[in-house]
Formats: sequence, structure tokens, C-alpha cells
Amino acid sequence: MNHQFEPMKKTAPHILNASTNLLGFCLVIITSLKITKFSHHSYLDEFTVGAIFCLMVSCTLSFLAIRTDKEKLSDKLENIADILFFVALICISLAVCIVSIDVV
Repeated sequence: MNHQFEPMKKTAPHILNASTNLLGFCLVIITSLKITKFSHHSYLDEFTVGAIFCLMVSCTLSFLAIRTDKEKLSDKLENIADILFFVALICISLAVCIVSIDVV
């Protein structure tokens, strides 16, 4: 049996798509927090701002990874974007936990 490794599929377009969608979601959350003045009572706005920052950088890096012709640079940008996307997911998860605890 001949096992050949397939080249890693590019994830930058998926990261860019998901990051922009979640960025819009986070901007709605932070706007709602500021309007309702709920942010004074929890760390919800800090986690949301952390997610926004990570998602903005992730969007930028994944876009640059798609646009560059240099394979090594593209892979490096894509990996960093992927890590920041994961950190943003953790921040969003913590924000959801805060909302869930506060609601219950």
C-alpha cells in the first residue's frame, strides 16, 4: 500500500469568512452592552473586546494569506490567523458563559 500525504488544504478563506461573521456578531454584542449599560456589572465587555481584536487581526492575516504569492509566508499568516481565531472563540465562549450565568 502506498500512502501519500495530501498537501494541507488552505483554510484561510474559511477563517476569513467565519471571522467576519463572528466580528459582526461581537460588534452587535458590544453595542448592546453599551446601550444597556450592562457592561459595568461583568467581564462580558472585556471578553467581547478581546474577541473583536483577535477576529480583526485574524481577518487581516487570513486575507493577506490569500493574497500573497509566497507559499511560506501564506502558511505562516494562515497559522497565526487560525490561532487568533481559536482565541476569539474562547473569548466568545466565556462571554456566553457569563450571559448564561447572569440570566439563570
